[in-house]
Amino acid sequence: MTSTTTPTAQQVLAPETLLKKRQVNEKVRAANVAAAAKKRAAARKTRGEIFKRAQQYVKEYRQKEREVIRLKRVARNDGNYYVEAEAKVVFVIRIKGIMKMAPKPRKVLQLLRLRQINNGVFLRMTKATANMLKLVEPYVTYGEANLKSIRELIYKRGFGKVKSQRKALSDNRVVEETLGKYGIICVEDLIHEIATCGPNFKVVNNFLWPFKLSNPTGGWTAKKARHFIEGGDAGNRQDKINDLIRRMN
Repeated sequence: MTSTTTPTAQQVLAPETLLKKRQVNEKVRAANVAAAAKKRAAARKTRGEIFKRAQQYVKEYRQKEREVIRLKRVARNDGNYYVEAEAKVVFVIRIKGIMKMAPKPRKVLQLLRLRQINNGVFLRMTKATANMLKLVEPYVTYGEANLKSIRELIYKRGFGKVKSQRKALSDNRVVEETLGKYGIICVEDLIHEIATCGPNFKVVNNFLWPFKLSNPTGGWTAKKARHFIEGGDAGNRQDKINDLIRRMN
């Protein structure tokens, strides 16, 4: 008598297509593991570089403050006055709408990216921008923002333009992916370029979305179109812009 034997599980051969699929999956898995390890190593290196840059910037800011104090002390001892250099960068805030506005000031506000009330932008002070600010002076207020104000604006209200989309600066990777080719890899690099009016100021400023601020605590004055030195809110308020930024941030 002959008996038929059924093949066991070990004797059943897997189809060739299944074996190929397993090989492809293993290769993909190995590539993903290698890419993840490479990404982690790059992130560790970037974090170290960011830390070094932050230390360098703090040292630079402190040296600048000490130099100003030294120059003021020397001038006082000689019986003179120390006059600081004019601002290279100003922060401009729109304070009025389009009612009864001439076409030319309206066009200037569009060029300055101040399309809404309480919008704010940084501007490099040149002869051209100074003339533009004179045209729209009744509709804006501006002044020299200090380092503290710049840092608070970018960290609290900062958004970047990524592929024409408004994206929060909640991660340094957002900055690095967009501005890494300019050597700007973190938010502290953005702050440094704005505060020092660096060589990549235009690129950084175009990357930063116009700041959307709140109405100031305590409100505006009764006649905010009047110049600041006349009791209003408009025009150049020099370093007093920092008080306004804190009330609006």
